Amino acid sequence: MAKGINLKVFSHFFRSSSAGGILLLLCVALSLIIANSGAAGWFSSLLNTTIGFETGDIHLRYPVLLWINDGFMAVFFLLVGLEIKREIVEGELSSARKAALPVLAAIGGVAVPAVIYTLFNGSSPVYAKGWGIPMATDIAFALGILSLLGNRVPSGLKIFLAALAIADDLMAILVIAIFYSSEMHFDYLGYAAGIFIFQIILNRSGVKNILAYLLPGAVMWYFIHHSGIHATIAGVLTAITLPTNETDEESPLEKLEHFLTRPVNFIIMPIFALANTNITFESGMVEGLTGSLCLGIVLGLFLGKPVGIFLMSYLSVKTKICELPENTNWMHILGLGLLGGIGFTMSIFIALLSFEDNAAHQDEAKFAILVASILAGAAGYLLLSRLRKSD
Repeated sequence: MAKGINLKVFSHFFRSSSAGGILLLLCVALSLIIANSGAAGWFSSLLNTTIGFETGDIHLRYPVLLWINDGFMAVFFLLVGLEIKREIVEGELSSARKAALPVLAAIGGVAVPAVIYTLFNGSSPVYAKGWGIPMATDIAFALGILSLLGNRVPSGLKIFLAALAIADDLMAILVIAIFYSSEMHFDYLGYAAGIFIFQIILNRSGVKNILAYLLPGAVMWYFIHHSGIHATIAGVLTAITLPTNETDEESPLEKLEHFLTRPVNFIIMPIFALANTNITFESGMVEGLTGSLCLGIVLGLFLGKPVGIFLMSYLSVKTKICELPENTNWMHILGLGLLGGIGFTMSIFIALLSFEDNAAHQDEAKFAILVASILAGAAGYLLLSRLRKSD
């Protein structure tokens, strides 16, 4: 009987919308514990273990960490791309009226943090390249915290945050593709473009077999990886080509999205957090938060995100371009803006790209992201929970 109850509780947990965020938080804590224990050396060796194969023409032998950040994260970006396309075709981004507020709010939430970071670090030849770090919102954490509030927040606010985070991710993807790519190899880029065109032809021809898109997508990942553009973009490009529709019939895109949601939330994202949050705490690290790099990140996320989201939302509503979500007020938008300051996964990913040749700067940036995300998440949760009590 007890076993049956435990399995029921376990099953309910993994069906809940907050479960992904909770698991991510546990993996962050575990990663920090490992990095500051006797297992740190073993864990570092594991991440640097080379696996894969190579021949004279094919090179697919890389460290475990690269497979996680370039391989697993391509699947994450595939899911994000599917969500973006679905929202554009039939969801909250499907019309100018629906898309206006979350897209404009996302623009504010991207621009203001980047400006704040640049004010602190624009003159530094080393730190300047990290301007994209505070731009991103972590969908899993932000929605996870909002879901913990249950019916204490309006349902329209949850939809607004989801649409905003998706628009935010689209901008982050464009930033990664354009500004965080290395030296271009146009031959590989041409091969990847050819595969992308082939996938589009499959779509136009009415092909609905999901594998017919994923297998060429895997080959495209290889070519993009060698082209100089970050390989995760292959996931987004493949997602764009998956067929979908505006009817109640489940499309290939929706089938794949449903299939990937749990593996991404419960396997890929936790593994990414476990592998990339391993910050070794050292003396002076807290004091280092007053340095320009950390200040740019912390203030960009904790201050820039809510200010940018709130101001753009306010201007958009006051100019009658759009309307607030149903049953929400301006304090709700401010609380949502604070949750937007949870940068975590995407911010860490951009930090790794920004300082790929300097582990010390990566750790400094990751620590600042961690601090800012905790502050933003706690402040957003407290504000939104207090609003309900005052109703």
